[in-house]
Amino acid sequence: MTNANKTEFFEALSFMEKEKGIPAEYLAEKIAAAIVVSVKKDYGSKDVVFCNIDCEQKTFEAFVRKTVVEEIEDPDCELLPEEAKTYKKSAKVGDTVDIPLDTRAFGRIAAQTAKHVIRQGIRDAERGQAMEEFQSKNQELVSAVVHAVDPRTGNATLQIGGAEYLLPKIEQVPGEELREGEHIKVFIVDVFETEHGPKVKLSRTHSGLVKRLFETEVPEIFDGVIEVKAIAREAGSRTKMAVLSHDEQIDPIGSCIGPRGTRVAKIVEELEGEKIDIVRYSDDPVVFIGEALSPAKVLKVEMEPDGSRVCHVTVPDGQLSLAIGNKGQNVRLAARLTGWKIDIRPESGFYGEDQPEDEA
Repeated sequence: MTNANKTEFFEALSFMEKEKGIPAEYLAEKIAAAIVVSVKKDYGSKDVVFCNIDCEQKTFEAFVRKTVVEEIEDPDCELLPEEAKTYKKSAKVGDTVDIPLDTRAFGRIAAQTAKHVIRQGIRDAERGQAMEEFQSKNQELVSAVVHAVDPRTGNATLQIGGAEYLLPKIEQVPGEELREGEHIKVFIVDVFETEHGPKVKLSRTHSGLVKRLFETEVPEIFDGVIEVKAIAREAGSRTKMAVLSHDEQIDPIGSCIGPRGTRVAKIVEELEGEKIDIVRYSDDPVVFIGEALSPAKVLKVEMEPDGSRVCHVTVPDGQLSLAIGNKGQNVRLAARLTGWKIDIRPESGFYGEDQPEDEA
């Protein structure tokens, strides 16, 4: 390789590093490996070919390593002392000698192989960087731009950074109409490697989205003073979130709502009107279940003695519908929030035999 070619080669590596963000040393390693693979074919695929590329010193060398012998049995691996002294004056039988190779003589096949491995190396590096980047954002909130929406399936293609990812229709909020060019928040549910690159599962319906939005808007949650203990969500309709304050001087519900409701209002706006109930968490299941059924007033909570996590809740007659909620939504979310099956009964007594009890 001439000095001019060498300069051009290392400038190309530097350019790739700046443009693609791929370390020049990584590319150099891939190129060296490609050269070794190509040249080894001329030596019966024996491990006698070596290539060193040093980006700092800007040195590029390829050589064949042979052993000095008195009588040659394998010319691919051995040479006589007389020839060895051409490369190493002190060479004697038993020594190894490195014979420089002219990189210009590698031929078309070697060049093609090198190009292929370089392209693959670039793809692998980019995939690795993408995987590392998304792994660091796993279970986090990210901003995305809607690139396109499939009119047939409703699946949306989102642009995050320099790559595009799919947001399936099932992971979109019911009733939400995404528009091309729109900026939205999405939750990264999971990241895993596939043979085609990193696979990222995105969601707008996951309860984690609500939690991360509150962390963004409520400094006390981000700082750990207020803890989000549980979330139950029916995306696009209603969410219940249980919070706990680790500082007696700070009201967890008031902090989440914000002055004049400004904090929770921003989140409701991001979720396009989804209702959010913020309730106080308690380690006492009786208290927690009562809180979870908010805004209904609870008169009594009785647990089944068999440890089956079933409870019977008594509410004023006038608040029975409020406790159950539209199509059972309030009691259903309360049950998911607390982890208890909740049987709601009116204060006046049990239902008649011809009227079933409401459960969740």
